[in-house]
Amino acid sequence: MSILPDRGELDRFDLDILAILQGDARTPQRLIAQAVNLSTPAVQRRIRRLEDTGVILRNAAVLDPARVGRPITILVAVEVESEQSAPLDATRLAFAAAPEVQQCYYVTGEADFILILTVPDMAAYQALTRRLFLDNPNIRRFRTFVAMERVKVDLAVPVGPMPCPPC
Repeated sequence: MSILPDRGELDRFDLDILAILQGDARTPQRLIAQAVNLSTPAVQRRIRRLEDTGVILRNAAVLDPARVGRPITILVAVEVESEQSAPLDATRLAFAAAPEVQQCYYVTGEADFILILTVPDMAAYQALTRRLFLDNPNIRRFRTFVAMERVKVDLAVPVGPMPCPPC
């Protein structure tokens, strides 16, 4: 199975290591080694290779936004006026630079971008809409969806075999 044809292959060991690290990036390498049946130095080399080739982008703590004063999650569908390079790139940069934007996707369909934001209150969101949308001449329209409940929040990428549905 060649997942990275120009940089090597991800084998079962790599996928198992990635699954463990996605669950808890602080798992000691000796425990990972025991779990995947490799030596600790082999696990260390594989993790370094996964980082060097960009499979592992970064290690980060996952926070509860409400417990750090940002209890409101908002999804925003944004339509732009022009998809020419310069205005589109400027819009991308503005979205990427805003600390309130947790995720930003350039998408197909009715919207051009989908943003996921966290804010402390609606006044902060109102100020953000001025800065990101109303003052940006390339924004045609935006639609706001306020999350009522966080049902699932996860950035883990499935790396193992697909689970079988319950019979």
